[in-house]
Amino acid sequence: MRQHISFNLNGRPVSMDVGAHEDAVDVLRRRNLFGARESCGQGLCGCCTIKVDGVPVSGCLTLGLKLDGAEVETVEGLEREGVLDIVQQAFIDAGAFQCGFCTPGFVMMASDLLARVEAPTDEQIKDHLAGNLCRCAAYPEIIAAVRAAAEKRSAHAQV
Repeated sequence: MRQHISFNLNGRPVSMDVGAHEDAVDVLRRRNLFGARESCGQGLCGCCTIKVDGVPVSGCLTLGLKLDGAEVETVEGLEREGVLDIVQQAFIDAGAFQCGFCTPGFVMMASDLLARVEAPTDEQIKDHLAGNLCRCAAYPEIIAAVRAAAEKRSAHAQV
């Protein structure tokens, strides 16, 4: 059984038919968005992190039907007019990845943290990112990237 849903995806309205069994990652794939990646399928690794109504969720555990009427943001939606978000650029500059599989989830959670805390401590960063796993162990670079993004945002806010 399929149901028609409508929601805002990265600031744009979309409508589509969704099966009762489809999770949010499946729905996003059908919209050609591949940043949120299903890895564990149990909401334990953070690779599939997206925001629904401003709250980070595991895309693998969120039914596609739950997106109906929601504001959905993916890592692809952080970019504006061809310019990477400060967090995305900080991850590149810090080399905060190896294989890159987990990076979109980390970027989404880091972006969420910086929207809440202007200058997080390393402990706050670690705590907020605790639900995201990196098999390549790029954790020091990830923390450095979040710290750098916070500093850059702070500098931009002062201008």
